Amino acid sequence: MSDHPDIRSARDCGLLACTRCGAVWSMQDEGAKCDRCSHVLQSRDTKSLQRVWAWWVAALMAYIPANLEPMLRTRTLVAETESTIVEGAFELIHHGDIPVALIILIASVGIPVAKFGAIAYLALSVNRQARLSAHRRQHLYELVEYIGRWSMIDVFVVAILSALVQLNVAAQISPGPAALTFALSVIFTMLSAQSFDSRMIWDSDTAPDAPVTKETHRE
Repeated sequence: MSDHPDIRSARDCGLLACTRCGAVWSMQDEGAKCDRCSHVLQSRDTKSLQRVWAWWVAALMAYIPANLEPMLRTRTLVAETESTIVEGAFELIHHGDIPVALIILIASVGIPVAKFGAIAYLALSVNRQARLSAHRRQHLYELVEYIGRWSMIDVFVVAILSALVQLNVAAQISPGPAALTFALSVIFTMLSAQSFDSRMIWDSDTAPDAPVTKETHRE
C-alpha cells in the first residue's frame, strides 16, 4: 500500500509498463521501444475506445444474422432441413439431449450476449461513474478475455458433424450461412475486448473526485 494518498498507481510515480512483456520504464521513455521486446512504450492507448466500439458494432451486426440464418443444413434422400442455433438446440431437447442443448444455448446465446454487455459496460465506465470498483471491473475484463475462446463451440460442432456425417447418398450435413457470420461475430468480439486498454479502468477509479478507499490503493 502506498503511504501517500496522491500516489495510487505506477503512473503517479512517473512509471509505465510495457503492454507486451510487462517491463517497467520511466514515463520519459514513452514513445520509445522497449529494450526487452521492441514494443512501443505507451502510457495509455488514447484511441483504444474507438477501436473497442468499432469492433463491438461489427460483432453485433454479424451476430444478428448468425441467429436468424440457418447454422446447419441436413440433406437426406427424403428431404432437406435447415435449423438455426436456437432451433437446433430445441431439436436436441426434443430428442432428449438436454445437456448438449444447454451447452450450445449457453455458449452460443448466453455467453455472446453477456460479452456484448460486459464490453459495453467497461467502455462506458471509463468516462462515467461506475458502481463496480476498479478491482471488480478488472476481474470482469479478464473474465471476458478468458471465456472468449469458448464462444466458438457452435462452429466447432458444425465442423465436426460436417466431417463425420458424410454418407454421400444417404445423408449429408453442411454448415449454413450462419456459421460464417457467427464465427465473424466471435472474432470481432475478441478483437473488441483485446482493443480495450484496461489501464483506463484505474484512471477512472482514481480520478480527483473519486473517493479514496482501501480498495483504491494499489501496491
